[in-house]
Amino acid sequence: MIGIEAIGSYLPSLEESNYSRLKKFNVEKEFIENKTGFRYLRKALEGEKTSDLCLRAFEDLDSIIKINLSQIDCCIVVTQNPDFKIPHVSSIVHKNLNLSENCACFDVSLGCSGYVYGLSVIKSFMNENDLSKGLLFTSDPYSKIIDESDKGTSLLFGDGATVTLIGKEFKFGFQKFNFGTKGKSFSDLMCEKQLKMNGRGVYNFAAKRVPKDILDILKKNSLSIDEIDLFVLHQGSKFIIDTIREELKLSEGKMGFYAANYGNLVSSSIPFILKDQIKENHQKILISGFGVGLSWSSTILIRNN
Repeated sequence: MIGIEAIGSYLPSLEESNYSRLKKFNVEKEFIENKTGFRYLRKALEGEKTSDLCLRAFEDLDSIIKINLSQIDCCIVVTQNPDFKIPHVSSIVHKNLNLSENCACFDVSLGCSGYVYGLSVIKSFMNENDLSKGLLFTSDPYSKIIDESDKGTSLLFGDGATVTLIGKEFKFGFQKFNFGTKGKSFSDLMCEKQLKMNGRGVYNFAAKRVPKDILDILKKNSLSIDEIDLFVLHQGSKFIIDTIREELKLSEGKMGFYAANYGNLVSSSIPFILKDQIKENHQKILISGFGVGLSWSSTILIRNN
């Protein structure tokens, strides 16, 4: 069996305050604090590429748990914003980390649901091919595609990256997964040259779909909602998290909003929170990602005692 051994993360040092843009977008302080919830956003530094963010996240992971790079036999990067159209980012990460030529590398092109999908992909790929150590990166610097004059997107997204070490000496194992797609609404969140979002459409999708998916994944794993110690959701906005929490009648202690000081990190939002939460005494953590596609995915992590 394999599972999550440790998680590393990286936030760029450049910080933008949404309070400084209240007048520009004609919004009140309450909108920042209680609707989007994002008071500050982290932004990639000039010239900092997707693969650079991955490398910084790996340096953090390596400071937590010393890694023998020769043992890494799988490297996956979840991103929709690669350094180049070709090649895949994971090949650049492979070069930068000087991984073995026997290491499998590929990318997964998913956004906000990408981490949960990525966990299922790397679990299945490693089990099927009898691999022992894998790295699952998330890095989606949306600052590359944001229109800074667009209130609907420029007040939401921050940049960051994570890397999850998958192996046999794991702290948390995986239960069954749920997946879904509402492709007819793909245009609610899309990018041709710059990101465009139908905020109301995305909110309605999340408010209706995610509570149902959470109940479905609990049933699939024969668990009740009271048996889950913590719910870690993609941090789309504070308003979305509050809506889902109220629908499920959960406390803020069980389902919180964590991203006020760095923004919506897309595929990195869930693992960025998990990095600290897996150190706590939680036995069962439900994670759920939802967004671009429109897509969603959920699973339950159980501590390996």
